[in-house]
Amino acid sequence: MKTAITWIIDIRSDLLEQVMTQLKQSEPEVYQGQFGEFTIIESDRTDVIIYRTGLMVAALCFAIGSTGVLLGHQVIWQALTPLIACFCLALGVSLFTIHIYLAVLHRLLQVFWAIGSLAAVALMLSSSEPLALTVYNQPVALFGVGFLFVALTGIYFKEAFCFNRLETKLLTPLVPLLLLGHLVGILPTQWERVMLASWAVLFVVFALRKAVQPIPPDIGDKSVFAYLHEQRSARA
Repeated sequence: MKTAITWIIDIRSDLLEQVMTQLKQSEPEVYQGQFGEFTIIESDRTDVIIYRTGLMVAALCFAIGSTGVLLGHQVIWQALTPLIACFCLALGVSLFTIHIYLAVLHRLLQVFWAIGSLAAVALMLSSSEPLALTVYNQPVALFGVGFLFVALTGIYFKEAFCFNRLETKLLTPLVPLLLLGHLVGILPTQWERVMLASWAVLFVVFALRKAVQPIPPDIGDKSVFAYLHEQRSARA
């Protein structure tokens, strides 16, 4: 009888311990930030997952489209416009969920994305050629569509600055050099092809490395966000 009672008590103790462990795991973890303590909640993690998913989709669309351009693959050429549309949407999703301390910079990147997207839509509606071919044959179109890549370069710069990533350090100057070089017509075609291929490969590497990075660093120090929000409110 005593053994049975002891066994039941042990089971209850084990169950209680498991419940307490699960409760502790479900509680938001407290971090020490520059301006005080903060917690990371589920919506923060969801934002990061959405941000990274958008980057991955954008990188894959860009890589597939670039492959079609470089190899002259007819099927991919026909799918270039839908790929660009998917790229634009995915980039927009990432820009609306990315965590950037400076709200002005965050909004500016979103504005650049909106300008580039509207310009891309206008070109798609006004030309019978695939958008990529229109931009290639009419470099002046980069004055509109190029804002998409300005916004993308902003992400590369942010990631290079915050996480010291080699691929984004290379992408940050590579993208404007390729686009500006094509705009003014100073780059040989072979150089453009090499730079485009490098861009596609490095973009995919960047997206893959983001996918396996721990989530909290992408959320950032929420105490800084709170402090900057208080400063803006005080000046208002």
